[in-house]
This record gives sequence, C-alpha cells and structure tokens, in this order.
Amino acid sequence: MKLEILTKNDNQELQNEIISKIRDLINYKNLEPGDKLPSERMLSERFEVSRSNVREAIQKLEFYGILKSKPQSGTFVADIGQVAMNGMMEDILGLEDPDFKSLVETRILLELKTVRLAAQRRTEEDLVKMEAALDAYKEKVTNNEDAVQEDLLFHLSIAQACRNSTINRMMLIITPEIINNFEKYHVCDKNQASKRVIEHQNIFEAIKEQDTQKAKDMMKVHFKELYSYCYNI
Repeated sequence: MKLEILTKNDNQELQNEIISKIRDLINYKNLEPGDKLPSERMLSERFEVSRSNVREAIQKLEFYGILKSKPQSGTFVADIGQVAMNGMMEDILGLEDPDFKSLVETRILLELKTVRLAAQRRTEEDLVKMEAALDAYKEKVTNNEDAVQEDLLFHLSIAQACRNSTINRMMLIITPEIINNFEKYHVCDKNQASKRVIEHQNIFEAIKEQDTQKAKDMMKVHFKELYSYCYNI
C-alpha cells in the first residue's frame, strides 16, 4: 500500500468519509443496539483505508456515545435508536475543528473543574504519578531542555486523578494540541519556565492537601497567560 502524508484537513476529510461509511453500513445491514460491527481489519479492507484510520473514526464515534468497544469482544452499536443515531452522525460530520483560542478557553474551564475534583478524589497512587511527572518537568527545565511533553504529562496526571472518564478523555483530546501550539501562537514566554515549575509545585501541594479551593486558585495563577491570551486582559 502506498504511504501518504496527510495534512490535518486531509485527515479530517478521510475520518469523516469513514464515519459516513460506517453509518451507511449500519443502515444497510439494519444493525440494532447491541449488534456487533465487522472487525477493524475487515472495515479497513472494505473501505480501502488503514486500520489506524478506521480506529480513529471508531474512537471518535465512541467518544460521542454512538459505538462501544469491549476488550477482546469487538465494537458494538450503542443503545440508541436509528433515527437518533443518524442525527448524531450528521452533527458529528458537520463539526468544524475548533480554532486555537476556543481550545485554550475550553481548557481553562475544564481544568479549573478538573483540579478541584482531583483534590477531592486523588489517591496515593495518583500523587505518586503526579509527583513523578512534576519531577520530570523540573529536571528538563533545570537542564534548559524542552519540557513540553513533561508539562503535558503533569496536567494529564491531574485529569486522571479527577476520576471522571469523560473529562479525562476530553483532556487527552485538547491538551496535546494546545501545548504543542504554544510557541506558534506566542501564548507563553519560554523564559518563564522556572516560574511555571513553582506553579506546578503549588498545584500539586494543594491537591495533596485536598484543598479544593486552593487547588483552583493555584490553577488560576498558572493560567494567567492563558487568560491574557483569550480575554486580552
């Protein structure tokens, strides 16, 4: 199979095309809630796309509650009627990629709630993971190395500690793209990395103390540059 490098728009179009074909397949075979879809391999052969492309489309439909995957069993149609399912599919296909500022604004709203839940619900195991991510971030900053991935892992460890699978999934979707575009959109000053280490530490301590208000306040401080970017303040 010929390998092609797809742009973001190309990938979005391909994903929508696969979603449309999955919808048509469900309708054609008159699949009902609980019915099983063909395997990823069979769908990739049928649609003449890679298995990873099929997997991405299925994951998107899972996120919106249209499909459900069960380990070692396969992918199944969720418990919704066909009319509702088709309507939801049309809505999904009509979605546009959010602009960067919208993603940043969503992240602010999401993480202020996430950090409060993490402070309430965190376990000792969560704290160990969070501290490990924090230490890795500190080490990279101290050595004047790029710490983007470590920054991401710290925030994702907070999302995991909030014990809300939907919030965690949303964070996995939006946070990597935001962090990886910080420099492109000149959101954060690279010279402030040491300051952000302290901010991360303060957030971690508040979660460790299970002080929900302090955790939220510390996250607000950490997001000062994001607030300025979104709201011109």
